[in-house]
Order: sequence, then structure tokens, then C-alpha cells
Amino acid sequence: MRENYYKTPGARRRGLGGKRALRSAVLLLIIAAVLALAGCSDNPDSVFSTDSGATSTSDVARVPWDYRVVEGTVGDLIGSDMTILPNNEMLPNDGNYATGDKIYTLQYMDAEITTDADQKNQVRLSSWSTIKSYKDLKSATEDLKNLKVSVTTDVDLIGVYKTKYKDKTRNFAVVELPSGNRIKQPIDDKRYTAMEKKKTVQVVLEEVHDFADYDLAYAKFRGWAN
Repeated sequence: MRENYYKTPGARRRGLGGKRALRSAVLLLIIAAVLALAGCSDNPDSVFSTDSGATSTSDVARVPWDYRVVEGTVGDLIGSDMTILPNNEMLPNDGNYATGDKIYTLQYMDAEITTDADQKNQVRLSSWSTIKSYKDLKSATEDLKNLKVSVTTDVDLIGVYKTKYKDKTRNFAVVELPSGNRIKQPIDDKRYTAMEKKKTVQVVLEEVHDFADYDLAYAKFRGWAN
């Protein structure tokens, strides 16, 4: 609002008083808005939350994915630790090994699985990490067998369907694993007919258990049971 709008000194004084009142009102509104936003920031469900889960439609989970046993050689001894050749990985020297000893190590890989609203999965694998050493292959293999367990179980059959492309027909079955993830597998005509009206089917799964928390496991499809 321009000052030359007011015609008389009295009007000008009233105008300035009006300006001060307006500025005070605006200031109060700004303070109220700031306080409201501050209150929202303490609310995890607020639309202002920076938590990606508040607006994301995808579920993300980190799960144990695989293990393997690798032969290595003890390198330098550093305090109570040792390096493992050829990659110079550092491990506690729990077995009192000497430089040059041949040992076996257990390596671990996990995965970040993102499942979208259509139950489609994206898998991002980690690199291999060494977590334990063994003096002999037998001991390492026994641990490996306990961490990767083959089981036969019933799972829900979501359905079967056919696709056709350039006179070629392919059959698929969609099943839901115990983890809740759905996977699509190719099947032949005989299995398609056998599954067409079923609600559940028998499959072979590989349960991969977490080394630090055995109750945490992820099941991977390994084939049909029959």
C-alpha cells in the first residue's frame, strides 16, 4: 500500500497505525504456521515426514541370500587378528593360526529385495563377506549344511496361464512363497494340466538362515516336488 494514497496527516497516521496492525497480524500468522509445522515434525505419519515409507508403495527387506566355503591362506598376523589371502580380508585369529596356514572360510551374501504393489521383486545382492574360519573342510561344510536347508512344503498356487508369440506357446505357474513373495516359473503342458485346478502345490525350497540370528531365514524356490 503506497503512502501517497492518504490525503491528510490524520489519515496518514491512521494509515501507519493500520500498517502496524497488519504487520502484527501477519507476524502472528507466521509464528502460528511455524509452530504447526514443528508439531507435525514430531508426528511420523505427517505429510511433511522425510520417512520414505510415508509415501512409498514398495516394501524393502534385507534377507540372507547365500553362503559358500572358500579355501584361503593365512597372511599377516596383526594383534589378535589375521589377514586371509588372496584378498587380504581381516578376521579374528580364533584358531591360533600361523602365517602360511591353509584354512577354509565361510562367506556370506545378503540381498535387498524391493517388492512393489504388483508383487514384483527387484533383488540387489551384496558382495561376499568372510565371517568365520575353519581348520578343515568338514567343519566348514557342516556349518554350511545347517545354514542352507532344503525343505519340501506346500505353497499357494496363484494360478497358471499361457502366452503365445509367433506360433509358440509357453506355460507359466505363479506361486506364493512363505515369505509372501510371488514368483513365476515356466512349466510344460503336462504340469499345466495337472495344476490347472489346484489351489496348492508341493515345491522344494532352500531356506537360507542368517548366521547371527538363525530364526531369520529366506526361502528360495528350487523346483517342483513331483
